[in-house]
Amino acid sequence: MIAKTPQTPYYAVIFTSYRTEGENGYAEMANRMLELAAQQEGYLGCESARDEIGITVSYWKDLESIKAWKENVEHVIAQKAGRDILYKSFKTRIAKVERDYEFFK
Repeated sequence: MIAKTPQTPYYAVIFTSYRTEGENGYAEMANRMLELAAQQEGYLGCESARDEIGITVSYWKDLESIKAWKENVEHVIAQKAGRDILYKSFKTRIAKVERDYEFFK
């Protein structure tokens, strides 16, 4: 589903990753992080796709909301699990969305 975002500007956190082999609790952790992020002040929505490479884009009201999410205690534990167990590599990018437009039928 495409996230419904407000009028610009807002921010996007783009998380790109390569997983390690095996499940290693990944699905549970990913679902919990989506559930927890949705409870955070300033969270606007999320889109995610995974094949060989995974890309998750979460949308946020402002940089302060992104910082608070990064520092969330349960998210910090998940970040450590990501580095230690779940991912071969990942990259996080933060971008200000200046303009968006859409099409739908």
